[in-house]
Amino acid sequence: MTLLDAIMTANSKFVHPGAFPPLPKNPKKQFAIFTCMDTRLVDFLEPAMGIRRGDAKVIKNAGNTLVDPLHGGVIRSLVAAIFMLGVDEIFVIGHEDCGMAAVDPDQLQADMIARGISAAAIQEHVPDLAQWIGAFGCPHENVADVVGKIRANPLIPPDVPIHGLIFCPNDGRLEVIVNGYEAPLFLPAGGA
Repeated sequence: MTLLDAIMTANSKFVHPGAFPPLPKNPKKQFAIFTCMDTRLVDFLEPAMGIRRGDAKVIKNAGNTLVDPLHGGVIRSLVAAIFMLGVDEIFVIGHEDCGMAAVDPDQLQADMIARGISAAAIQEHVPDLAQWIGAFGCPHENVADVVGKIRANPLIPPDVPIHGLIFCPNDGRLEVIVNGYEAPLFLPAGGA
């Protein structure tokens, strides 16, 4: 049985029409989470935060990094969440032991070439492979950097608090790195 077959079999056992109440598109708790795609966070981060299905918009990528802090997909998703879906706060959540903190760009390039990607294509499309992949040295510093980039984006309203946290994928502990209510550029709604 292929992986696709296994997934489709599991899905046929899962689906029960009428068993799941419809949820609105807008998050119940009016916040968005931007986090890492690490599999250790699946079904772990949200319960550790006390949230459930339908409570928050969740955006994920490798290392919760912003490689294009003005026009990239993360910013586009956050703008849509704020202006179209009622999001009032943003949580940037990195995690301990993140694989993006240990990226070896030379090894990555060698692995890509070994799988049939030409060195010329890599050089042409992503000459700075480490920057493009979103490599960083320290998850705590990355979270603070990403919060700063989102806060500095001219499309993100100044009355949206942007918090930065680190998550432990072993025990579920959260640590506040940036309190968005105290950040210097945060202007509460109606205030200046």
